[in-house]
Amino acid sequence: MFGKVALEEAFALPRFQERTRWWASLFAVDPDKHAAEITDITTTRIEYMDKHGVGYTILSYTAPGVQDVWDPKEAHELAVEVNDYVSGAIKPHPDRLGAFATLSMHDPSQAAAELERCVTQLGFKGALVNDTQRAGHDGDDMIFYDGPEWDLFWAKVTELDVPFYLHPRNPTGSIHDKLWAKRKWLIGPPLSFAQGVSLHLLGMVTNGVFDRHPKLQIIIGHLGEHIPFDLWRINHWFEDVKKPLGLSCKKTIRDYFAQNIWITTSGHFSTPTLEYCITEIGADRILFSIDYPFESFGDACDWYDGVKLGGDDVKKIGKDNAKKLFKLDAFKDSE
Repeated sequence: MFGKVALEEAFALPRFQERTRWWASLFAVDPDKHAAEITDITTTRIEYMDKHGVGYTILSYTAPGVQDVWDPKEAHELAVEVNDYVSGAIKPHPDRLGAFATLSMHDPSQAAAELERCVTQLGFKGALVNDTQRAGHDGDDMIFYDGPEWDLFWAKVTELDVPFYLHPRNPTGSIHDKLWAKRKWLIGPPLSFAQGVSLHLLGMVTNGVFDRHPKLQIIIGHLGEHIPFDLWRINHWFEDVKKPLGLSCKKTIRDYFAQNIWITTSGHFSTPTLEYCITEIGADRILFSIDYPFESFGDACDWYDGVKLGGDDVKKIGKDNAKKLFKLDAFKDSE
């Protein structure tokens, strides 16, 4: 399929090259290759896009990114640097590359202001944040965005009419030490990423974020971070047990997935799993993505180009849903 749109695609700042390579050595089979690919914005990336039929890519700053910086001033300065850098890098390629805003999530009003700058002045397509924000004097606190103090920020997201991608990050501090240190091979895609994002997203549901901001659009990756596979059980307990006990969210979990939540195929290239997700939440709420360079263009695109689905679901998931959600102008093979 030509003209696919990919939107969980990472980059890193070139000035962090050595740190990037060290970080890659913790999980990548070939750290040098990973570091080279993630610091490239246009050359290798667009070559891969052309080779594998990807028409448009939305870039985001790599995890854990700014969410790993617990000093508020340093975090905000890094976010602004990242946004200005990627804006300049993609400017010559408006029909191939877009970007998500990188945000420090220490302060709702500051995050809202930077998002507005990125959308209205730099033309960004939304924001991507790497789960909870590290905070506190030693970085051991975690800021969630599901409380009423974040309503100012979510109001700005909906006012700007852009999506917010809730992406995973690694466990840190005492959470890492108590839960994951002795189980290090489960950190990341095998388990910890999905646990972190699913907790955060379901917290947004149960704490009423979507009720207070009914037009808010949230994206999660990796075919739903395990949530679609528990959807019946979550719905059963929310509706039959928790609401009689006081849970106050106004709609069902299925309603929120139908109206507020999107999932992507990033890093999860399984046809039976995709078909299951279509059955549970519908093809209209699923978006193609790769998770490059943590995953390869070839693995993602070769898989998706071979997927057989009913009706026009392949085209919807591959590009049409993204074109509508992000209000994309014409790009290579967009039609």
